[in-house]
Amino acid sequence: MKKEQSMILFHQNTVRRHWDEDKELWYFSIVDVVQSLTDQSNFQTARKYWNKLKERLKNEGSQSVTNCHQLKMQAADGKLYLTDAADTETLLRLIQSIPSPKAEPFKLWLAKVGYERIEETEDPELAMERAMKTYLKKGYSKEWINQRLKSIEVRKELTDEWKERGMKEGAEYAILTDEITKAWAGRSVKDYKKFKNLKKQNLRDNMTNLELVLNMLAEASTTEISKKKQPAGLPANQQVAREGGHVAGKARAEIEKQTGESVITNTRTHRALPDKRLRQISEKKK
Repeated sequence: MKKEQSMILFHQNTVRRHWDEDKELWYFSIVDVVQSLTDQSNFQTARKYWNKLKERLKNEGSQSVTNCHQLKMQAADGKLYLTDAADTETLLRLIQSIPSPKAEPFKLWLAKVGYERIEETEDPELAMERAMKTYLKKGYSKEWINQRLKSIEVRKELTDEWKERGMKEGAEYAILTDEITKAWAGRSVKDYKKFKNLKKQNLRDNMTNLELVLNMLAEASTTEISKKKQPAGLPANQQVAREGGHVAGKARAEIEKQTGESVITNTRTHRALPDKRLRQISEKKK
């Protein structure tokens, strides 16, 4: 199986998936998911189920089927065949249309997430509180979490400034972020993620404290320079992004000169060690 293809377990069944490096998206075999959720006895009956569901969704005017792709995936016989596939967002929408007890937990979860997002619109502080709890559950240290939450605030100030300058959310924000990252870290966001062996994971969630601090410095500097120069158009904003990134780039160079070590590491996370592990380390020192 090719490197960009793999399988995951879903309700104790294997689901084929394909990684699109350009879009940075996982695409999952819809038939495999349908077979798992509906307890179809074999692949052929699952495919018939999916074909009927697809036809019903088309008749209802759903865009979910339109958003599906056909990708070559490895079958049981080892050969590659065109297979209907969907990214995570589209797949979750399709799951909502499957009447199955196994699909019910996903539907309840989507309803809960939707409700929480509505709450956060009314009270943005709730989003920060939920983020804190999520990071703690994942095992991050409180020191790292404080830095990460501060970085979210700094990022929001930057995107607000870009919006003020007429930049479009999505493609143009990504271009400007790339300029900042290349200026301070010496590599694009995509190359940075490759270096840390990341795919869909958030790059900032896998930065060390020092990397986070320098990234914040780069973004905060870009915000302040932009407010002063008020650039108009993408090229002018790119130049400001580079200037802001270079501020942190100089700080990075000085740190590396003093420490003799690279600030940019392939360390994926900065997490607190479990209490049991901390005790083991403490006992060894004694």
